[in-house]
Amino acid sequence: MPRRDLPPPPPPAHLRAWLDVSAVRADRARFLGELGRRSLGFGRLLLLWAVSAVFALGWSFVGMALMAIETHDPFAYLFGLIFAVLGVGVLIPAGFWFAWGAKRDRQVRRLLCAWAELDRDPPVDAAVRAPGRSLVWLLASFALGGLGLWVTFGSAAAARPGGDTYGEVAYTMGLGMILWITALLGLGKAGAHYRWALRVFGGAAGGAAGGAAGGAAGGAAGGAAGGSGEPSGTGGR
Repeated sequence: MPRRDLPPPPPPAHLRAWLDVSAVRADRARFLGELGRRSLGFGRLLLLWAVSAVFALGWSFVGMALMAIETHDPFAYLFGLIFAVLGVGVLIPAGFWFAWGAKRDRQVRRLLCAWAELDRDPPVDAAVRAPGRSLVWLLASFALGGLGLWVTFGSAAAARPGGDTYGEVAYTMGLGMILWITALLGLGKAGAHYRWALRVFGGAAGGAAGGAAGGAAGGAAGGAAGGSGEPSGTGGR
């Protein structure tokens, strides 16, 4: 897993008065872009699926161990033990990898919130909202979740006594569960980002639009008053 350093947090409030405003806004735009890609980029989606694939590999070894044990063959017991050790050897590092990624995601989220609340810049804020990336996460997770549910419940419904062993059913259902749990994580991440973007940028966008509309209306009223030749103040009296 890449270990690139994260961007620094925004400067404290008592130091911002001494800093160049344009430099702070440039840092905000650059860091928000980087944090947005780390939070909801396509690479993060592929990384989530890669962790899921490692879990699926580990569970495959465990499933082969279960199926080998069910044969009641002494040699199969030995192979089952080997497969079980391989499965645990893959699942434990995958669990640590997943925990490290979840911790890094929380750090990225805190920095993203801190830099987003520092100032307002409509073009930069629109890029951070990233509706296209959110939609990709949403659709991809829906598809993966549908596949996982079909594998899980389809294998259970199609199992027949005497035709399928318990190990085979457990193996197939476990793979399906890994798929739809991964899909739930992706859906939750996309939904959380969407709600956060509405909460942080929605009001500001509305206020900016309202201010622009008010300014336009005031300018139009002033232009109409000037066109009609009426004085706009008391200085002419």
